Amino acid sequence: MSAATVPAAFEVYRFDPAHDKTPRYQRYTLDLSPHTVVLTALLRIRAEVDPSLTLRYSCRSAICGSCAMQINSKSRLACEAHVGPEMARHGRIVVEPMRNQPVLRDLVVDQTPFWQQYDRIEPHLKLDPARPMPEGKVTAMTPEEVNRFRETPRCIACAACYSACPAVEADAGFPGPMALAKLYRFVVDPRDQAHQDRLLRIQPNGLWLCLRCHLCTEACPKDVRPSERIRDLKEMAIAAEGATELGSRHAVGFKENIVDRGLLNEMRLVRQTYGTVGMLGQVGQGLKIVRKKPEIARKPARIADLEEVEKIYEALDRSPPKEEG
Repeated sequence: MSAATVPAAFEVYRFDPAHDKTPRYQRYTLDLSPHTVVLTALLRIRAEVDPSLTLRYSCRSAICGSCAMQINSKSRLACEAHVGPEMARHGRIVVEPMRNQPVLRDLVVDQTPFWQQYDRIEPHLKLDPARPMPEGKVTAMTPEEVNRFRETPRCIACAACYSACPAVEADAGFPGPMALAKLYRFVVDPRDQAHQDRLLRIQPNGLWLCLRCHLCTEACPKDVRPSERIRDLKEMAIAAEGATELGSRHAVGFKENIVDRGLLNEMRLVRQTYGTVGMLGQVGQGLKIVRKKPEIARKPARIADLEEVEKIYEALDRSPPKEEG
């Protein structure tokens, strides 16, 4: 072993549905430079050790997104993850296929669910037939209009965010972070004539299933920040139609509670979320909670310096929050 290399232990997920009843993990050990990326290591395993290993890749330059997989339980691009830091942090490199998509073989998944959700948001410009784009001419935008796209044009559709998303795992009705970030991109496009319709349709169709865990933003190799775009979509949907669905009514009710007294009135929040009739269906659960926590049935007192809370909300309502970074 050269002084410039380190022994790297790989545990690779293996599953061939034609021969295997259950998945297994196969161990490989290579001497590699710490700067070697995981994709290069996997290709070396396939070329020199085990030609049956199946994986998907293309550009090897973090442009195509084909090599997304789980590396030590994190959804990321194999062409960007370096062996040295992974070994230093974990002592081994566990390589698995992406989550939330059926495994076809080894590290290759069936991305049909991912692309079906993408198709659902109709990811193309919808133009007004009465106002066609000028043929052969550039459709100019102002710098302010371009800035509204935020980071969404960077997306390479690698599905790392989809793999990392617990909402996708919990509910098949959730479109996924990439689809919603793409939807945002068309909602803010000044050339698109279906802004209102897109916002009206998405609010009851999965928008509020987002868990706000930000794991999609953590997984994104291009810093698209899909969780922030989902937040923006929620605000725009409420502005377009009001709070029409459990998630949006809960969010609006939560804000009104805090603005009113600085503390959460949980009984009032249930009524604001479910409505008077819907609240009746929560009576059984509510009684159990009140027995364990009777103070929630009492109306909270207004906090001191409530005007400071009101100022914060007034500032947020006047202008959108600034992006981090």
